[in-house]
Amino acid sequence: MEKMNKRGFLTRLGAGAALAMTACGSEESGNNANAPGQPVKGEMEMRTASSTGDKVSILGYGCMRWPTDDKGEIDQEMVNRLVDRAIEYGVNYFDTSPAYCKGLSERATGIALSRHPRDKYLIATKLSNFAEQTWSREESIKMYNNSFKELQVDYIDYMLLHAIGMGGMDYYNRRYVDNGIFDFLLEERKKGKIRNLGFSYHGDVTVFDNMLKLHDEGKVKWDFVQIQLNYVDWHFAKSISKDNTNAEYLYQELEKRQIQSVIMEPLLGGRLAKVNSHIASRLKEREPNRSVASWAFRYAGSFPGVLTVLSGMTYMEHLNDNLANYSPFVPLSQEEKDFLYDIAEEMVSLNTIPCNDCKYCMPCPYGLDIPANLLHYNKCINEGHFPIEKDADSENNAAREAYAKNRRAFLLSYDRDIPRERQATFCIGCNKCVSHCPQQINIPKELHRIDRFVNRLRSQENSGKFSIEQGKRARGRHGKGHR
Repeated sequence: MEKMNKRGFLTRLGAGAALAMTACGSEESGNNANAPGQPVKGEMEMRTASSTGDKVSILGYGCMRWPTDDKGEIDQEMVNRLVDRAIEYGVNYFDTSPAYCKGLSERATGIALSRHPRDKYLIATKLSNFAEQTWSREESIKMYNNSFKELQVDYIDYMLLHAIGMGGMDYYNRRYVDNGIFDFLLEERKKGKIRNLGFSYHGDVTVFDNMLKLHDEGKVKWDFVQIQLNYVDWHFAKSISKDNTNAEYLYQELEKRQIQSVIMEPLLGGRLAKVNSHIASRLKEREPNRSVASWAFRYAGSFPGVLTVLSGMTYMEHLNDNLANYSPFVPLSQEEKDFLYDIAEEMVSLNTIPCNDCKYCMPCPYGLDIPANLLHYNKCINEGHFPIEKDADSENNAAREAYAKNRRAFLLSYDRDIPRERQATFCIGCNKCVSHCPQQINIPKELHRIDRFVNRLRSQENSGKFSIEQGKRARGRHGKGHR
């Protein structure tokens, strides 16, 4: 696995926060303009943690995407307001990490939460010792102790080994086993410094299975496990990428052992809030007064083994929408789940790239904006403005004209949204990004595919192959010939 230094990793994670006001917030919530009414105080769905008896809000606050100001710095005043509103309506689970928001998420979260009584909130954080220089026992313990300082607490409610599975068993062993940190965390749980111990999972399923084997053999009792679950990944994660694992398997393996699940990526990085226009119409036809995103949140909360569903809510309207979904909470029926599985199958057939815009792949050493390239491609597909190449040579004049129009729109928006020097054409295939992608995307392959596609469109545009203007002239000649 390609190794990262600490600064590189924090920069990579922080890039998402720096853009939060323009992109990140919309990933986890969607538009609440049509939310069905207002949340009701005191009606937040609460689940009971089987390990400690904690009453945990079904809506958990993901603190990876705190709002930022014009300088790209965390807007602490807004963070405080969001936390106050969340706690007022019953949210009590807050999930952060030493790696989030350029390493500043824990500090911002601690400042906001410390203004409230300690029994009003549950803190979840992670031992995010990704960089090789943090693998030593001393450096890992230093990171662990710093979390207490930044969060202004003397115990952690939910501690996670972070992103288990990425890099395989060797990477896991070097981060947690060879340095004795795994045993250290078990001792900290015995002392009460950690109330619940679990792990978040991405990547190699053999590592996931090994972690559960430790549980089965009595070597460790996992109090909870954080997994990616949504109505697309339930059946289709593996069909999107052979290296992914279907959420159905992950959830059911945990349920067998009565290990509760914490859910991340309920919106699949925002893709379930920004769906194809036809799919959006189908969802709105069923629930005209609910947001498109609400379907995904209600789905994730409808499984009895789920303890909480995380959402990175950057804006107050995102928080309000999700509060309305869960205060009170109405689980989906099996018929409604089946409807979503049908939606998922349609989404998979659209051939979008499974990018969640987590920005773990950033920064690119050659200056590319990797997520922007992938998401622009997806956006044009989802909005129904994608230039379908077979239409370029169609005998149908309207199809050729639509192709020319969509081609021009694709190229104009591509150059507008992504500076030329950060576009896909500059990918040299170094593969440094590949090992960092939780979705197991072959990023260079996708960037090269986009580059070839863009070059074909530009070549056609420059040669004037059935431009919109040519179509108008053709119709003019056609009309005159029949007068």
